[in-house]
Amino acid sequence: MNIEKFESYQEQIQRTRSFNETELANYTLGLVCEAGEFGDLIKKHLFHGHELDEEKVKSELGDVLWYLGNICNILDIKLEDIAFGNIQKLKNRYPNGFSQQDSINREE
Repeated sequence: MNIEKFESYQEQIQRTRSFNETELANYTLGLVCEAGEFGDLIKKHLFHGHELDEEKVKSELGDVLWYLGNICNILDIKLEDIAFGNIQKLKNRYPNGFSQQDSINREE
């Protein structure tokens, strides 16, 4: 995992932060809304016959990442720590890779 890229991204998005007492709530709601917009693209592709536009997908996922990155900035959490922790959690849950059986029988 290239940590420098995560660190650089978090530094660069500081330029567009609000830096006020409501930004955590704003960014949390923004994250949920942008994830919903991404979900809508997928829904329309799978169920309404729309072409899946890669540029729109990238744009919506970029917005999700921006909100997540700024939430991390506010809470003084490194994106790479989140990514690394998630990989470790998945390795523990699925040491041999994902399987339906392991998913059904996993302990929390």
